Amino acid sequence: MLIGLLTAIAASICYGTGSVLQAVGSRRAARTSPAAAGVTAHGGPNLSSTAKAAMTWEFIVGTVLDFVGFGLGALAARLLPLFLSQTVISANLVITAVLSVKMLGIRLTRKEWTSIGVVCAALVLLATAAGHEGGHHAPAATHWWLFAVTLLIIAGGTVAVRFLGARAAILAGLLSGLAFGALGVGVRILDGIDPFDPGTLLADPALYAIVLAGVGGMYLHTVALQIGSVNGATAALVVGETVLPGAIGVLWLGDASRPGLAWLAVLGFVLAVTGAVAVAWYGNHDGAQAPAEELSPAGV
Repeated sequence: MLIGLLTAIAASICYGTGSVLQAVGSRRAARTSPAAAGVTAHGGPNLSSTAKAAMTWEFIVGTVLDFVGFGLGALAARLLPLFLSQTVISANLVITAVLSVKMLGIRLTRKEWTSIGVVCAALVLLATAAGHEGGHHAPAATHWWLFAVTLLIIAGGTVAVRFLGARAAILAGLLSGLAFGALGVGVRILDGIDPFDPGTLLADPALYAIVLAGVGGMYLHTVALQIGSVNGATAALVVGETVLPGAIGVLWLGDASRPGLAWLAVLGFVLAVTGAVAVAWYGNHDGAQAPAEELSPAGV
């Protein structure tokens, strides 16, 4: 349990730092691109501007941190109940909010600090109440369903961004969170890991759901960072990343709380999601739109 918690916390730090760096790179690219070339007719970023964002050094470093976070998060998903591992990892919201004060020129309000405090308190409750993690086996049909749902999330999100433009910021963040949640479920049920069997691993649809969720979720999160508040987009991601995987873990994979502490686990989970939603609600800042040249010395 302790190793799993430390792993999840480390993944959270990597994800939170990576999100802010990616936001810096995304906003810098948006401000150095010609207006007509950087957006669609509906006000959202096109593939060209998203690709340009991915070429900034901040975004590259942030992406490396995301890959490290992914590895640590995958390990945590195998060691802890999903409702605990996904929620602790989602605490990257706190890291994102604090770093955004310095790197994005954002000033957090008292309500946001209170919401962040609620999230932190909820994580303590969850860690206290968490019991054993369930099994790693799921019927073959579940693996195929996971792949199909992941494909639907990514395709639907891409279409929504295309047609809704800037209005799709929170939706893109939420769908990226659902994708990352599907990734966590896929890691949990992946066949061919223990014992290691390359043939079984490569034949498992869950493996391809993991790859699709990782790449597609990263794209949707990048778009959300380009067109919306970094805290709002990250908070929406938190909701998508925690609620559904946590429910799947409890209902189908055998995750459980400590005897007699189910109420505490439920309370902690509800408070964590509520706190994240509150940050999303209060997270639209003018400071997030500060000129890119102000984000670092000499505009580099």
